[in-house]
Amino acid sequence: MAGATALLARQVDEALRRRDVTSAIRLLQDAEAAAPRDVALKMQKAVALRMAGDHQAALFAIEEALALEPYNFVALLGKGALLEKVMGERHAAETYRNALKIAPADVPPGLQGAVARAREVIAGTADALEAWMHQRLEGLGADCSGPAKERFDESLRVFAGKCRVYNAEPLFFHYTRLPAIPFFDRSHFPWLEQLEAATDTVRGELEALLAEPEGFAPYIAYPLGVPVNQWAELNHNPRWSSYFLWKDGERQDAACARCPKTTEVVDRLPLARQPGFAPTVVFSALDARTHIPPHTGSTNTRLLVHLPLILPGPARFRVGGETREWRMGEAWVFDDTIEHEAWNDADALRVIMILDVWNPLLEPGERDLVSALLSARNQFFGR
Repeated sequence: MAGATALLARQVDEALRRRDVTSAIRLLQDAEAAAPRDVALKMQKAVALRMAGDHQAALFAIEEALALEPYNFVALLGKGALLEKVMGERHAAETYRNALKIAPADVPPGLQGAVARAREVIAGTADALEAWMHQRLEGLGADCSGPAKERFDESLRVFAGKCRVYNAEPLFFHYTRLPAIPFFDRSHFPWLEQLEAATDTVRGELEALLAEPEGFAPYIAYPLGVPVNQWAELNHNPRWSSYFLWKDGERQDAACARCPKTTEVVDRLPLARQPGFAPTVVFSALDARTHIPPHTGSTNTRLLVHLPLILPGPARFRVGGETREWRMGEAWVFDDTIEHEAWNDADALRVIMILDVWNPLLEPGERDLVSALLSARNQFFGR
């Protein structure tokens, strides 16, 4: 900004602090004549016009600033506020949403109130749109199956801005063209009832293990020098611990010997069998008031089964946009390559059993191919 223009800008600031809007606008006209492409001056003009009560003109000034700098966070936030004044919350929500997409990690204190208001408008508009669409669609879809209704309801929430799309994000091997289904329908797994019926048997052996907890170890155990990202708090922390009966396809004989009845139950299940990779069967113990942060698993060719064994109180689990609470005697199957997280909201230890099974959408021949593919990879790397 040239010296004369900078002087005018300071004079504008002083006039605005005195709330002398007339003088500020007159000075801005002179400054803009000297520097017609100065974004800061256009932002000042928007402030002055808004103070004068001319919101439509202020909005035009913000648009001029954004024409020069489309990704100016402050300008976008200001545009949202002006649209809210001129046209209402529903017209401002999309601009607010675009502004928050480019918000800095540390929002300056002077803008935190505006950011909070933007979030409030976005959430309120999404709630209103979701309710409106449900009202307009009332009575439709009665002939849809349960899974079809779940798909539609989640799509409606995404369309309304209530949640985002969650895709499969495998850390290791992505098998293409498999749908990203958070929780699979039980009809794919007729043996779940057999597993659920064994809950008391398995819990009895688990309780014996917990009485002498040798063999439980932190679930997260990254070595020194490896980025831990979201796992910093839980890395090598026994607040989330595990006891493996099978690990990466290898039977843990000593552990299985301590749990013979559980081993017998698991042996009868159609687990994913992939030498060097699967099955994994593990008791997962989460301390009171502990949160497992969002993460994804290794491959969508197999799914995870959860069987709750010790639930001292409320405990939640989210996969994608769907959150459920564990209930004793009820197992579920989910795709862990979709972002998921867990909370133990109770004041005591929560324990579930986790085991992996094939994705039922794979044909038997595909399972053989996947197993051979992964084994070939290990051979290539000498593992």
